[in-house]
Amino acid sequence: MAIHFHEQTGVFILETQHSEYQMRIGRLGYLQHLYYGGPAGGSEMSHLVRQADRGFSGNPYDAGEDRTFSLDTLPQEYPAFGSGDFRESSLRAVYADGSSDTDLRYRSHSIFSGKAVLKDLPSFHGGEGEVETLEIVLSDALTGLSVALQYNVFAEKDIITRSAVIKNESGQPVQISRVLSCSLDYADGKGYEYITFYGRHAMERNEERTPVRHGEIVASSIRGASSHQQNPFVILCEQGADEEHGRCYGLSFVYSGNFIAGAQLDQFDSLRLYMGIHPEGFNWLLKAGESFATPEVALCYSGEGLGELSRRFHRACRENLCRGVWRDRRRPILVNNWEATYFDFDDDKLVKIAQEASQLGIEMLVMDDGWFGKREADVSGLGDWTVNEKKLRGGLGSLCERVNALGMKLGIWFEPEMVSEDSDLYRAHPDWVLRSPGRKGVRSRCQFVLDMSRGDVVDYLFEAISRVLSSANIAYVKWDMNRHLTNVFSAKLPAGQQGEIYHRYMLGVYELLERLTGAFPEVLFEGCSGGGGRFDAGMLYYTPQIWCSDDTDAIERLQIQYGTSFGYPISAVGAHLSACPNHQTGRVTPFDTRALVAMAGTFGYELDISRLSPEEKQQVREQTAFFKKNYALISGGDYYRLTGPAKNPTYAAWEFVSPDRGRALVCYVAIHAQANAAFTYLYPRGLRPQGRYAFTVSDEQYLLTGAAIMQGGIPMPRLSGDYRSLTIELEEV
Repeated sequence: MAIHFHEQTGVFILETQHSEYQMRIGRLGYLQHLYYGGPAGGSEMSHLVRQADRGFSGNPYDAGEDRTFSLDTLPQEYPAFGSGDFRESSLRAVYADGSSDTDLRYRSHSIFSGKAVLKDLPSFHGGEGEVETLEIVLSDALTGLSVALQYNVFAEKDIITRSAVIKNESGQPVQISRVLSCSLDYADGKGYEYITFYGRHAMERNEERTPVRHGEIVASSIRGASSHQQNPFVILCEQGADEEHGRCYGLSFVYSGNFIAGAQLDQFDSLRLYMGIHPEGFNWLLKAGESFATPEVALCYSGEGLGELSRRFHRACRENLCRGVWRDRRRPILVNNWEATYFDFDDDKLVKIAQEASQLGIEMLVMDDGWFGKREADVSGLGDWTVNEKKLRGGLGSLCERVNALGMKLGIWFEPEMVSEDSDLYRAHPDWVLRSPGRKGVRSRCQFVLDMSRGDVVDYLFEAISRVLSSANIAYVKWDMNRHLTNVFSAKLPAGQQGEIYHRYMLGVYELLERLTGAFPEVLFEGCSGGGGRFDAGMLYYTPQIWCSDDTDAIERLQIQYGTSFGYPISAVGAHLSACPNHQTGRVTPFDTRALVAMAGTFGYELDISRLSPEEKQQVREQTAFFKKNYALISGGDYYRLTGPAKNPTYAAWEFVSPDRGRALVCYVAIHAQANAAFTYLYPRGLRPQGRYAFTVSDEQYLLTGAAIMQGGIPMPRLSGDYRSLTIELEEV
């Protein structure tokens, strides 16, 4: 059993391999958080909860004259607005009489094997024997509002997921203006750092560490997407924690829309972490008898530093979040025509790229933007998902047959959630866009956002995309989203429910993805939003890989992929070798270095293969063979960040280790050449200390124990010139 309830003390204990989570039914029925961290050795942690008479911290009426009992100072599991707790709340409800006090107390609980299902939302999955669930029901006796807190314990993966279901049992409508998924209280909040991942389009997920201070540190998005600017994955760690040392807590939001994730240190140095749907622009009408389910938050603890925290998230995401045949199947090496042709292509030009690629070990051609409707630039055609037969003479089926005849698969690009003003769809259904009455709206990239909260819009897109996918042997779909939400108003919802659109939009996107992936289970779907603008756990439930960034510059990608690796597995990272000079930065980087960086992901090419020199084509043959040989190690092995951009600006290194620790692949990129440079040593990790490993570095052969390699390091050769790279393959003998 991973979940235990001690009836005498009212304490719940949730256990994983390397962590423990405790809470109790406290005095007056309030559910109090006790502890989250390493295994406590069988001890209950109630002694951590302390009380004192604090000025200006009120007391529940039925606490009598006990001024030490205050929800403003006690640790809680799901704090509600109006209860006397002045810290950030998880729930704010406005009742029919206009009041907004909610007093949640324990009502019941149940423990069962298997996973609680979240209706219409992505979530981690697992069967009986793999996951156990605890559901605790809290309720407000006066209003009838109840909250079912769900805790799912994946003991072997060291993951606990949390969500909440709010049910209106009051008999009258209730407005929910704030509803988070998770709140986590730490009695002693001093000495921590809060790690967030900020960015912009074409430079996403940069690690930023901030010492926890009194007040709040918040990462959030109100863009209608998880966004390039902030990511819904955060880490709380003790100050000075590094890859191998320190207590670390990770929170990953299984959601792709607006979010908020904060760390609040209060007046008495207690710390509250919270995560959920951003309350800005959110208001949900909950009619009598109706329920609202929050998205899921995945929690993970590591007492062995940031590296182990990441590896635990990687395993859980690969095995218990991603689904379908492509979860475990090797992904094809592809070539995307975008940077090779942009909009200027026809069927012959595409087939020429496929002919060249098929001789080099590449397995799939992806036809990007420009194949449909009136689409010669990014100002028209979105929404008209019909083949442009002036470009693709003979239609999509003919192109697919020609590509398949070369032994290649064919993939295709869509941007389902958007519509161009210059399109047949917009002219027929102008009311299908998000736009406030009487306003022309905000254009971005010359396009509007379709109202995905509408069932008729979702039905249209499912039918239109299904017709395309059924018309040819399509093997892959790149699902893009190239602007964020503005003018968030739906012509189909009444005035009192306009605050529901952001969330209903995401539910519509999820419904469409669920229907399409179910109807076309053999198609590999890749998520994208101008690159990494919607790189989150919610999308991984439907698309097992996501285009990491529109920035394909290998040196910039070192930083982008470094930050991404903290919360997301390598198998999810869409990465391609692109043309030089790079189209985003103008940088010229060696061909082998571009390949090595792209191999820390799904691997593919984004250039005109036909323009490569004979020497470069031979390198492509070697690269594709190398990646296929090492795919299982790269995609399913343990990932180690051997350096970070802040500490080592002159070089970057990372490592993949097989689950049995018999093989390892060390990757190294020298970023800046230096005159008379000091010697460099790399310190691989994850090897068997007593195992003996053979490897070669620049023609020098070694046979050393794992302990010697990890403790003494590997002397690195001095590489001449910027952006040079090498790989080291370690094999246990």
